[in-house]
Amino acid sequence: MSTPKRILVVEDEDNIREVVRRYLQREGFEVREAADGYGALDAIAEQAPDLVVLDLMLPGIDGLSLTRQLRQRSDVPIIMLTARGEPSDRVRGLDLGADDYVAKPFSPRELVSRIHAVLRRSSPEEARHIRFGEVELSADTRSVTVRGRDVRLTAREFDLLWFLANHPGQVFTRERLLDQVWGEVFTGDPSTVTVHIRHLREKIEQDPSQPRCLITMWGVGYRLESQHR
Repeated sequence: MSTPKRILVVEDEDNIREVVRRYLQREGFEVREAADGYGALDAIAEQAPDLVVLDLMLPGIDGLSLTRQLRQRSDVPIIMLTARGEPSDRVRGLDLGADDYVAKPFSPRELVSRIHAVLRRSSPEEARHIRFGEVELSADTRSVTVRGRDVRLTAREFDLLWFLANHPGQVFTRERLLDQVWGEVFTGDPSTVTVHIRHLREKIEQDPSQPRCLITMWGVGYRLESQHR
């Protein structure tokens, strides 16, 4: 049995910290908490986390200053919590070395999905195999199993599913998927993405007419839901 990943949640609002802690513990993470920057530094010195969830507006040492200090001594993944009206702070945080951000108010389920995605990106040895719901993908063999049965995908179907599975909860337009999966050489109709999504649903969804994994965000694009309700 693998050791649970340690997540440090640095947030000065007690209610937000409690909600995040509960969701993360339910996902099997080991959670530590800090209410300010100094408490975060103490917690990190005592036991290095696998990832830090960091609010930017903190008493004592603010989140941007803390990010700068952490990057001087560690490459621990950092996900920032930012207010929606702070785009400049998000850019500064990413420039300082943060790995991702989630804007307040946020869905705890979105935060969990972002944490899973960042941990996969920061642990290449773990990113060769992905599981969500009843679906398992292996990058080494380019194989897919659904409810324990092998499922044959075309090369492009696998590439599309692998990309979405590496970014759970994130919404992508058809144009962005074409750019990321098909590449610059593609000059055809963007509706090819819709066709590939339909074929994937037929192969991995229990009921393609009511998909639980490959979700359409009407007027926007598609996202992969890694945690079924």
